[in-house]
Amino acid sequence: MTDTNQAKRPLSPHLTIYRPQFTSVLSILHRITGIALLLAVILIVIWFGAVALGPYYFNRIDTVFDHILVRLILVSATWAMWYHTCTGVRHLIWDAGYLLETKWINPTAYVVLFSSFSLTALTVCISWIG
Repeated sequence: MTDTNQAKRPLSPHLTIYRPQFTSVLSILHRITGIALLLAVILIVIWFGAVALGPYYFNRIDTVFDHILVRLILVSATWAMWYHTCTGVRHLIWDAGYLLETKWINPTAYVVLFSSFSLTALTVCISWIG
């Protein structure tokens, strides 16, 4: 038996009244990038499978991977990898007991964002341009 008043009460904190914080958005993004990396691994496995099957299959997959949409997916996956890595390092630093004060939360979040975009740009420059 459920009380009718209890059934009408919103969950706490309910999404319609909760204002997302910068740190909570970054935490959710960390989880999303973890899932997205699984999809990127599937693309990598397909590429390695084509390499193993021989030149005919490799050339076909390589043609697909040259498409701009696949390139954008790969760049996004590269950013997701760097972002997930940087937030993982941030959590390791917290686990060691450092930078836990409130004054360090936002600055380290900005460092994570800057680092992830910088490392992505460097990776793209080294692998595709240079």
